[in-house]
Amino acid sequence: MNRIRPVIQLFHYYKMLGEKTFEQIDDKDLFWKYNDQSNSIAIIVKHLWGNMMSRWTDFLTTDGEKKWRDRDAEFENDLSSRIELMQKWEEGWTCLFDALSTIHEDQLDEIIYIRNDGHTILEAVHRQLAHYAYHIGQIVYLGRMRKGHQWQSLSIPKAQSKKYNQHKADQSKSKRHFTDEWFDKNQ
Repeated sequence: MNRIRPVIQLFHYYKMLGEKTFEQIDDKDLFWKYNDQSNSIAIIVKHLWGNMMSRWTDFLTTDGEKKWRDRDAEFENDLSSRIELMQKWEEGWTCLFDALSTIHEDQLDEIIYIRNDGHTILEAVHRQLAHYAYHIGQIVYLGRMRKGHQWQSLSIPKAQSKKYNQHKADQSKSKRHFTDEWFDKNQ
């Protein structure tokens, strides 16, 4: 049984949700903040980048909270363009996916550390999946707020649940992950 593949698929799924949001919004909306205490999409991307670089660089042999990480600086709005934002985005995800590609099934119960707290590799992967999904949800929500009525749904659109459920009901039952079709098409 491969326990890591479905999790990798979910990371790809959440990356795609962020990217589909970026595609829908104007450059200025990447830097918009609801208020002074809020984060912009750019700041959230910068934080995700910092977290990914820290957690996944040499993750098997070093603590996931690197001494070189400046977490507080991740919340300073110093990105100035979509290009710069996308460079951080891609660098973080590349670090993550490169690290995940090195994990073998028989390693999932090995202990690694984040801030000196021991986690099995599988627990650490799930911890980060939940963290990234949380922030991707914020990105999607901010994008939706900025786009308003022109927003194109990234999941089942309103008033389309019955149609979607019928499509799923018409399929034969089988063991599959909900991202299999998309993942196989895009990898």
